Formats: sequence, structure tokens, C-alpha cells
Amino acid sequence: MSVVRWGMIGCGSVAERKSGPAFYKAPGSALVAVMGRRLEAVTDYASRHGISRVYTDVDALINDPEVDAVYIATPPDSHHAYSLKVAAAGKHCCVEKPMALNAGQSREMQQAFAAAGLHLFVSYYRRSLPRFAQVRQWLEEGRIGDVRHLSWTLTKAPSPADLEGRENWRTDPAVAGGGYFADLASHGLDLFQYLLGDIVEVAGFTARQAGLYAAEDAVSATWRFASGALGMGCWNFVADRREDRVEIIGSKGRIGFSVFDEHPVQLFADEQLSLEIAHHEHIQWHHVLGMNAHIRGDSQHPAVAEQAVKTDWVMDEILKR
Repeated sequence: MSVVRWGMIGCGSVAERKSGPAFYKAPGSALVAVMGRRLEAVTDYASRHGISRVYTDVDALINDPEVDAVYIATPPDSHHAYSLKVAAAGKHCCVEKPMALNAGQSREMQQAFAAAGLHLFVSYYRRSLPRFAQVRQWLEEGRIGDVRHLSWTLTKAPSPADLEGRENWRTDPAVAGGGYFADLASHGLDLFQYLLGDIVEVAGFTARQAGLYAAEDAVSATWRFASGALGMGCWNFVADRREDRVEIIGSKGRIGFSVFDEHPVQLFADEQLSLEIAHHEHIQWHHVLGMNAHIRGDSQHPAVAEQAVKTDWVMDEILKR
């Protein structure tokens, strides 16, 4: 399979620049079909991005004989049902994160693809971003010694839409599986396990401090990695300002970086380094390259369902869902 032909379900904001263009611009990749519920919107997307076939029916796209793999770019409440349809059709799949509404659904998805001998990926694309490859290299080289602790603070002020009570699927637990925590913290929790190994124990607290929407707006958690290193997180989405700060403390030094913001990646050890490592224009570029290489059997991509199930389990424990 020299070129992997993708079909995409959903054409919302994440598919506009972050992911969609990578599927048709990356070498060895083609985006041949797109599906959306509203014909006008999906036709407009296809026209602007040069996609040849348009669908408003999920089953029609999934069963298109010219589609080798399906990218599900929809909110989490549809991931389980859609992905099982893809597995039944005998095709590879990538779902947006978080993988599903809970770890139970995610495990069913992973098992269905494994039983069919197919690949299921999850869009935890930070596992393949160059800036985090640098962090992983420092850790593997032992630049900060034995890892003792990781902490992450992620805060932001409520948006105008939050304050006005506008409809937002990201703050509807029935659609998102949680609030901004489920949508955003999943990226970091998955990344930390990629960098430091599995989280094996976790406890958390949640609150609706401002009461602007049905989901939790404040979360805190502590956890233990299998290595014995400890971790803690503070996520507050009704705070005074935006902050995105991670610190990994070791026996001989520290590493600092941001999960979302493009601040320098910093090493404080036998030498001090501050590296500016920019993202690709289409942030899922490396993720798409990795999935296609995995499907072709050329290499192993790290953002697979087996790993994403672990992240959903961690969030289940924190949110007590």
C-alpha cells in the first residue's frame, strides 16, 4: 500500500487546519472522501480542500471501496459506535481524542480491531511531535537522573461563550465524557505516560466552582507511575489567566515545558538549555506520517489504542465516572 487512502468523518474546526490537510499533503497519504451531516458544510469543506467525494451518510463513507482507513473527527460520544462500524468493514481507523466516553468503551474498541487484525490509532499526536521527542531524549539519556516527580498546572479564564452559556459540546459530559478536563488533560496524561511509563495509581477531586456549565470546571489529581515517580495536576478553567506549565523533577536536574503553548523546552541539569522547537503548520503532520508507516509495516507508531485505553482509565479514576 504505497498510498493510504483516508476517509474522514466530520469536518469541524479540528479538521480545518490541525489534521485534515495533513491527510492529503503528507507523502504516502490521500484524503479521498469526507462525511458531514450538513450537505452545505461538507461540500464547502471538500471544495476548499480538494476532496473528490462527499457523503452525508456515515455508512456510505465507511463502506466506500476506495477508502482504506477512516479518520473519525467527531466528538467523543460517537467514537465507539463509528469505530465499531469501521472495524466491521475491515478497515483501519484513527479516532480523535479522548478515545471514547470512558475506558469501558475504549477497551471494546481496541479489542474489536485487535480481533479483526486491524490498526486503531488515537490522535494523541504529541507522542510524535519533535519538541516532546527532545524531552524524551533527555530522559532516556539520564540528563536529570532518576525521575522523582512531575507536576502540571493548566488554567484558563472562562471564555465569552462560557460566560454567556452558549452551547458547547466540550462542556457537555454526555457528549465529551467530561468538560475541558476530558478534552485537554487527556493530551497531557497520555504524553506523560509516553515519557515516563504507565500510571498505576491515581486519585482526584472535581468541582463546579463557577457553575457555568454541566461539566466540572476544576480538577486536581495525584498519581504514581510504575517507576515509583509521583505526579500531580491542577486544571482550572475558571481561573484568572492562562497558564500551561509542566516540570519534571529528577535526582540531578529538571525539565520544563508546556503541553499546549509553544514555550521553549528547558533543561536545568549539568548544563542549562532552552530550545525553541516550533510545531508543523498542520500539527498532526507527524502523526499522519506515523500512522501511514505503521499501516504499511515500515515502523511502529506510538499513538495506538492499547495506550489510549490507559489514558481513559486514568481519567475515569480522576472523574469517578
